[in-house]
Amino acid sequence: MRMRSSSPPMPAHRAAEGGFTLIELIMVIVILGILAAVAIPRFTDLSSDARAASIQGVAGGIASANATNVAVCSISSTNANCVTVDNCQDGFALLEGGATTMAGYAITSGAVTSGGSTTCTVYDTASTTVTATFTITGVP
Repeated sequence: MRMRSSSPPMPAHRAAEGGFTLIELIMVIVILGILAAVAIPRFTDLSSDARAASIQGVAGGIASANATNVAVCSISSTNANCVTVDNCQDGFALLEGGATTMAGYAITSGAVTSGGSTTCTVYDTASTTVTATFTITGVP
């Protein structure tokens, strides 16, 4: 008596196993390398964009604080929150906390007359090529 095995008989040739060929893997690596070569310079350039945006933010903050200061001082010049502005560099004093300087930033000097407006420039002390302007008004 002959015993039969429960497994099916092996075919004469094995079916091809699934997977990626060496050429396909190399092509994927080459494509990833090209994408990385294109993307890396774009990310390194973001630092200059961020620096420019931070300067613009500081200039906008000073301009906004100046508008608030002029409004407060117009109501009452004896108000404790009224800050006298005679120079562009007084712009930092208008910001929260009233600091006279701000780390990493500087403002060009320029006289501001009472009730008059002056355009001032704020710049990054690490890179003086990155600048932004704002208008500051002297308290009437």
